[in-house]
Amino acid sequence: QVQLVESGGGLVQAGGSLRLSCAASGDTLSSYTTGWFRQAPGKEREFVAAISRRSGLTSYRDSVKGRFTISRDNAKNMVYLQMNSLKAEDTAVYYCAADRGFTTISNTYDYWGQGTQVTVSS
Repeated sequence: QVQLVESGGGLVQAGGSLRLSCAASGDTLSSYTTGWFRQAPGKEREFVAAISRRSGLTSYRDSVKGRFTISRDNAKNMVYLQMNSLKAEDTAVYYCAADRGFTTISNTYDYWGQGTQVTVSS
């Protein structure tokens, strides 16, 4: 069973950048698809990006394509989400999650971190 801990959130001005980290313990993160999801106040949790466990295939929601990049460091057992050109609408709690399959659907993910707050001021 894998345990996940996110870090790297914070307050940033619109147009700025943040890099979120997802640290894994208890298992090898590269054995899982790792996804990033976010939830803004009053809204449902939504898919942001995912990276597959074998090929490193990536998927992004349309609104972050070209601005966000998901990557994995197998040696450190970590996954990152580099977020550039941030917008006010990116403000949310960001969660990393792990699953054996490759999916963008949040309720199929078995393992979740506690979340990290990202606030973008306009």
